[in-house]
Amino acid sequence: HGDFGMITRQDLVIMISYSGASEELSRLIPLVKRLDIPMIAITGNESSELSVSADISLSVKVAEEACPLGLAPTSSTTATLVIGDCLAIALLEARGFTADDFAFSHPSGLLGRRLLLKVSDLMHKGKDIPIVDATVKINKALLEVTSKRLGMTTIVDADGQLIGIFTDGDLRRCLDKKIDLHTAAVSDVMTKEFATVKESELAAAALKLMEDKKINSLPVINSKNELVGAMNMHDLLRAGVI
Repeated sequence: HGDFGMITRQDLVIMISYSGASEELSRLIPLVKRLDIPMIAITGNESSELSVSADISLSVKVAEEACPLGLAPTSSTTATLVIGDCLAIALLEARGFTADDFAFSHPSGLLGRRLLLKVSDLMHKGKDIPIVDATVKINKALLEVTSKRLGMTTIVDADGQLIGIFTDGDLRRCLDKKIDLHTAAVSDVMTKEFATVKESELAAAALKLMEDKKINSLPVINSKNELVGAMNMHDLLRAGVI
């Protein structure tokens, strides 16, 4: 509607026209030049007014369009998209833009969640942690597994140190060996070598660990290797990390 907008001398103008002779852009060029604003042209016509007027002209000239009639912009629009991506990546590198910067400017997207959410944000804490003493019988440990619904329970010694986990896989092995669940101690059948994740790690790191180890749940420890939580694949799914 005749409004030049909020453009200032601190801006940079990128004009895109394959012909370089767009009437709309031709009207803007003198105004941009008058304000001495840097201008980049993306065009397929290097001798056009747009190309000649620009401080930098980037060519997207193509031999022919993919359109069978040779009329609809197809190959040229693809070339323009490529140039746009190249400019964006060059600016990203020049400004030192990091994955963390992306996450903070795009927190609600999948990539943002993967780059921002930590294990401590999703883990089960306190009374919601599945945990039993090493001396309890298997049937008691099984009750803890089913009541906390994380697919496992952690096992601690008399000092409260994490020494093992008991999973549905361990239960199947007990049944295969016909072990009496009411008399055998869970410490006799627990998994002693198991994966853990630190509460300070990204939730995405916990997901990768689960995928690599082909497991569905993890005990969570702090910097002192003390048990502080537990999580499973469903927690990651609900949070949108997957």
